[in-house]
Amino acid sequence: MTERTAVTAEASEPERSETDLVIVTGMSGGGRSTVARALENVGYYVVDNLPQALMLDMAELAFAAGGTARRTAMVLDVRSRAFSTDLGGAIKALRERGFHPQVVFVDADTDVLIRRFESVRRPHPMQGEGRLSDGIAAERELLSEAREQADVFIDTSHLNVNQLRARVEEMFATEDARRLRVTVLSFGFKYGLPPDADFVVDARFLPNPYWVSELRDHTGREPEVSRYVLGQHGAVTFVETLARLLNATSPGFEREGKRYVTVAVGCTGGKHRSVAIAEELARRLREARMSASAQHRDLGRE
Repeated sequence: MTERTAVTAEASEPERSETDLVIVTGMSGGGRSTVARALENVGYYVVDNLPQALMLDMAELAFAAGGTARRTAMVLDVRSRAFSTDLGGAIKALRERGFHPQVVFVDADTDVLIRRFESVRRPHPMQGEGRLSDGIAAERELLSEAREQADVFIDTSHLNVNQLRARVEEMFATEDARRLRVTVLSFGFKYGLPPDADFVVDARFLPNPYWVSELRDHTGREPEVSRYVLGQHGAVTFVETLARLLNATSPGFEREGKRYVTVAVGCTGGKHRSVAIAEELARRLREARMSASAQHRDLGRE
């Protein structure tokens, strides 16, 4: 083989950065199993309950295997703590070897986690002789560094299994996993702020369709409500400004390795104004060739 041929062959070898690695962790009861199944649905090879100390070995196996194994998800939980190193060190080791892992952290409010464990009559894996709340508090402390390391944070407090699965599949379904994806999330302020939002904007400056009797029972996804909301003074300018903001910041997010941005649009109950604005903003972003979808956290909750 000539020197030139050898150089060409070497240049054509795949890079470790081309291996699509996802690390899933988070609170017990937060939805890790649902996230794992959703990743399987979109073509990931999923390794459940993997000790952190074996993450680098698993990544090397995925890289060497090639093919479908190049999309691998590793699911970590506290039961593997007997074999674990610190997550930050494990991720650093992966990056030093040339991998670019994404860390997904799932969480939920403490009272929600308690209800979930009580509904299945299962003790918390870190509860010991104490109460459920003691186990949850201990796990939060153990996972505090992992939470800070997360590239994607998903709060499942107000998501059912199907909504969580759909959200994960929306994030990871496309082949271009490195393209920035924007989720425009409508919500109701009376139900609390979405903790996983990168931007939070308030649509309550617009007149509320709730006080229009013929619109009260409809939602912002329906044409008559959408026309009413977007027809108000300042509504279209508001959407256009948000679209320009996201178009201006998305190249920087991509350069910094951020792949998912959540824009939370709130109104009082998350039924009319925020829903109409979220749908219109997602539509305009798609017209600008951005990957964007609208989701509605509190729709149907009233």
